[in-house]
Amino acid sequence: MTVDEFKASLAGDVPPHGVGKLLQAMWHDAKGDWVNAHKLAQDVQGSQGALVHAYLHRKEGDLSNASYWYGRAGSDMPEISLDAEWEGIVRRLLK
Repeated sequence: MTVDEFKASLAGDVPPHGVGKLLQAMWHDAKGDWVNAHKLAQDVQGSQGALVHAYLHRKEGDLSNASYWYGRAGSDMPEISLDAEWEGIVRRLLK
């Protein structure tokens, strides 16, 4: 699946079939469902789960919590737009 195909799936009512929890979280986030996105992301261990979790807290505006999760992901809080970060994370997860 490409990023464009993933974005096109946002016109539907459910995430694309067969994508993992983190892509589901990013899909729900893009649909404006932060709560469900966060619920999915916090269930995934490892650096990718921490990165999605960090992004969601950054979007929420809880920057100290976001900073903690970026650290767990092994990265610094980015200085790019949330939209650019969303797309970068989706690209990374689709690889």
